[in-house]
Amino acid sequence: MSNKRKRVSSRGPLTAKQWDRLIDTVVDTAREHIVVAKFLDIYGPIGAGAQSVSNPVYLEPEPGNISLHGEKISVAKPDEKETLTIPILYKDFVLYWRDIEQARETGNPLDYSAAVSATADVALLEDELIFNGHPPLNIPGLMNVDGREVQPCGNWSEAGRGFQDIVHARNRLLKNGHNGPFALALSPDAYAQLHQVQPGSNLLEIEHIRDLFTEGIYQSSQIKNGLGVLVATGGQNVDLAIAQDVDVAFLNDDNMNYYYRVYECLVPRIKRPTAVCTLVKA
Repeated sequence: MSNKRKRVSSRGPLTAKQWDRLIDTVVDTAREHIVVAKFLDIYGPIGAGAQSVSNPVYLEPEPGNISLHGEKISVAKPDEKETLTIPILYKDFVLYWRDIEQARETGNPLDYSAAVSATADVALLEDELIFNGHPPLNIPGLMNVDGREVQPCGNWSEAGRGFQDIVHARNRLLKNGHNGPFALALSPDAYAQLHQVQPGSNLLEIEHIRDLFTEGIYQSSQIKNGLGVLVATGGQNVDLAIAQDVDVAFLNDDNMNYYYRVYECLVPRIKRPTAVCTLVKA
C-alpha cells in the first residue's frame, strides 16, 4: 500500500470531512486485510490508465564472471519478456440517504461499515489474484506459476513433519541461488497444524520456523490448492505492479441512495519463478 491520499473528484453528498474519513477507513481496512502485499515489493503506482505492464522473466540463475582485468562480458538480462494485463479489482457499496441525513442533522458520525465490507472483499480478491492468478487474463499466481519449485509434504499432524518439509522447501530456494530474505504464506489449516510442540524442545514448531523467515509467516484463506508457498522476496524476484492503489469513487445516485466503488488496479509480476516454492500434499 502506498501513502494515504485524498481524492479531489466528486464525493457525492458527503462533506469533505466525511469523505476524508471514508478514504482513511478504506485504506486502513485494506492494509489490515491484504496478506500478500505485506511481503511483496511494490512497483508503481504507474497510473490508473495503464492497462498492461512488462514482466521480465529470468528462468535460471546465472553466475557472475571473475577475471583479472574484467574483459569477460557478464550481463543480467531476462530469458523472456511478457506483457501482463492489469485488471481492475472492485466492489460496490451503498450509503443510504436517510443515514446521511441523520448524520447531518445530529452531528453523529456516518456509519462506514458498508465500505469496510466492500474493502475486505477487494482485499480477499487481491490475495486470490496473487496466490492463484487469473487464467482468463493469462495471469499466473504464486501457487501455479510455471517454473516454480514444488515441495511434496507429509502429514503435518505428526509433530516435526511440517518443520522438516518447510526446511526442505527453503533449501530448494537456497540451491537456486536465492539467499533470502524469505516469506512463508500458509493455508489456515496448515498454519494451525504448526502450533504443536517441536520434538526435543519446549517450543512450538512455528517458533522454530519463524527464525528462518525474516519477512514473516502469514496465513490466507485464498491458499486453497496446497499447503502454502515460500517466496524469496525482493523486487528482482517478485513484485506487485500497481497502476491504481486502493481508492473510492462515487458512481451515481438511485432511488435517493448513493452508490460508491472500492477499487484498485494491479497485477503480480513473478520475474524469477525459481524464487517460489509451493508446498503440496504428497
